[in-house]
Amino acid sequence: MPMLERLFKLTDHGTTLQTELLAGATTFLTMSYIVFVNPDILSSTGMDRGACFVATCVAAAVGSILMGLLANYPVGLAPGMGLNAFLAFTVVAGMGYSWPQALGLVFLSGCIFLLLTATGIRRWLIAGIPASLRCSIAAGIGLFLALIGLQKAGIIVADPHTLVTLGDLHQAPPLLALGGFLLIAILEARRIRGSILIGILAVTLAGLALGHLHYQGLVAMPPSLAPTWLKLDIPGALHTQHGGLAFALLHVVLVFVLVEMFDATGTLMGVAQRAGLLASPSSRNRLGRALFADSTAILAGSLIGTSSTTAFVESAAGVQAGGRTGLTAITVGILFLCALWFAPVAALVPAYATAPALIYVAGLMLRELVDVEWNDITETAPAAICASAMPFTYSIANGLALGFITYVLLKLGAGRWRDIHPATALVGALFVARYAMG
Repeated sequence: MPMLERLFKLTDHGTTLQTELLAGATTFLTMSYIVFVNPDILSSTGMDRGACFVATCVAAAVGSILMGLLANYPVGLAPGMGLNAFLAFTVVAGMGYSWPQALGLVFLSGCIFLLLTATGIRRWLIAGIPASLRCSIAAGIGLFLALIGLQKAGIIVADPHTLVTLGDLHQAPPLLALGGFLLIAILEARRIRGSILIGILAVTLAGLALGHLHYQGLVAMPPSLAPTWLKLDIPGALHTQHGGLAFALLHVVLVFVLVEMFDATGTLMGVAQRAGLLASPSSRNRLGRALFADSTAILAGSLIGTSSTTAFVESAAGVQAGGRTGLTAITVGILFLCALWFAPVAALVPAYATAPALIYVAGLMLRELVDVEWNDITETAPAAICASAMPFTYSIANGLALGFITYVLLKLGAGRWRDIHPATALVGALFVARYAMG
């Protein structure tokens, strides 16, 4: 106990060992759905599903423990929603990169992210991006996740005349997915912790009872990490057949960095504010270490074999339960390591069971739109373009590009060039260069 007091300053933060452990368990329950959803998304690229499960757990453990030790923040980290979809459905399926090359690009984005953090440029960029675009990026990613979830569940299907249409609701998968979504929403309304995890497991059990799935056990030794461990291919990602270094940086790495930046920084600051950790200068200095831990975790994740790791907003549940120090984050990391022995459960979970989680998380992200300045057309039009282009072009990258370019052009056209921060102008110019390259 004296060692824990010295490391985490429990008394100074008005907390106890028992409270921190409970808060860590609470955060883990609310974000543990990622061990089912992330392998399901990444395995669509051809990655080994078992290795993806292990990589997800290990990356979450490494990131959370780093956050606890380096920054003493009660924030859990894991592979981020939206970032995994961008890797699987845009970089690999859309642009034709192999998954090892995509991991190589994640590694490069992590290096740039770490450099931006160490030099202070990350804070300059965050401060310079207009709030309307930041909100629309989160909402657009939410819409993109909703589209993926509805597709996975069979609730929407392809149509030659209207592009998409309603699926066959007489089939079990879409009905189970809709039931899972309703269950998650009801549990959340009743403030029951772990609602998303419960929803995923409930749909899986229903599929098992209907004979759609085959039980293969509850606990087993973790699958091998070898299929993804150190399999990233940086030279291949920068090869001329993909357009070379400039193409990779502008088409993929730029998007990774921007999404990582807004997602992680916003989450860290929001959770820290809720925990009262930004009240003093010394506390605010710890935010810099938290940003460093979050950047380092991206590099670790790419080496292990998963998409970018980021801070999870679900950490707010642990703060609500009393978590105030890094001991909460370390507890989260240890519980993710314990989850490794439940690989048979992860292998059993079908796509229509993870779909309700995607749809529900999408709904949470859409609420960011309330902070858009709706009375100013130069703010609302770029926000609308950014958010809607992501699902309708099936690309987070296109939504980001159209949002930033539209914002700069509208401000210039309205004679309000002073509203354009240099950071926004820089990002807009980079996206123009991206389209100019084809």
